[in-house]
Amino acid sequence: MYCPVCDKPMVVLELNEVEIDYCTTCAGIWLDAGELELLLNDKKERNDFIVSFKIDEHSKEKKRKCPLCRKRMEKVLYGTDRFVRLDRCKKGEGLWLDKGELETIFEIGEFDKQNKVYDLLIDMFGKTK
Repeated sequence: MYCPVCDKPMVVLELNEVEIDYCTTCAGIWLDAGELELLLNDKKERNDFIVSFKIDEHSKEKKRKCPLCRKRMEKVLYGTDRFVRLDRCKKGEGLWLDKGELETIFEIGEFDKQNKVYDLLIDMFGKTK
């Protein structure tokens, strides 16, 4: 799989049965739909997270191609008072997160109250900000 930002091959990192595609060049992360389900194993928490995205129709950022289906992804916003802009595959293949965006999601998020997912990802990537 190739990075949607720098078009370099990504590596697969695995920890506790969760595989995450990671770009060693730009430090971006691809989470496919199945990985999101493994990370957010509480059904309500997962559904709340997924429906919380709002399409950002006014974004001036360049649209990136999904590393799986190669179609242009849509820009979505996560958050209420403070936002982070992500790239989401329109076909539901997954999410692209630029360096630092994952930590920002956990800082402003209303899920993972016990920090299980956050701790797993810090073990995997270390702090990115």
